[in-house]
Amino acid sequence: MEINQYLQRINYQGPVSPTAETLRQLQVAHLQSVPFENLSIHAKEPIILNDEALFEKIVTGRRGGFCYELNGLFAALLRKLGFKVEMLSAGVSNNQNGFGPDFDHMTLLVTAPDSPDERWLADVGFGDSFLEPLRLDFEREQVQGERAYKIIEAESHLIMMQREGNDEWKAQYRFTQCPYEYADYAAMCRFRPYAAASSVP
Repeated sequence: MEINQYLQRINYQGPVSPTAETLRQLQVAHLQSVPFENLSIHAKEPIILNDEALFEKIVTGRRGGFCYELNGLFAALLRKLGFKVEMLSAGVSNNQNGFGPDFDHMTLLVTAPDSPDERWLADVGFGDSFLEPLRLDFEREQVQGERAYKIIEAESHLIMMQREGNDEWKAQYRFTQCPYEYADYAAMCRFRPYAAASSVP
């Protein structure tokens, strides 16, 4: 991976030392520069989950991607810069007050070496959600603009909640803290083309 080329892709000119502030600035830059898109699914293009293929698509090809692709490559960048990063499995909230299956979404658990006791939930692949990373071990709400977020415990999962203005809290997704690799997302990644096709009238 060519770090400078990646940073140019996301129009980033800030610090690169592995600190919480760098993480914050990188996530904001990434979300403002790289779109969420699933055109590869509809075009029946092969989706290859490894750092080299994702770099070629998103950085060199200046494309977007969906959660596995965007968060997977962002994780690779953060590791190159010295962060500890773990890929987590998440299930997205649905209209039946439940959650989708495991590996429905990839999110990231990130730790900066200068503050190892401070863990962050980072995500550049969930669309219109939190702009800056969220403190994971933090019970109070975390305000970002007109929205607020909090992470609550629910049995074996943590749930990322969002509230806009004075509206009620709504679940966004739930996740575990077990780390995974690209290969663990492969089955759900293969399923996505069929799910996309079945949703077309």
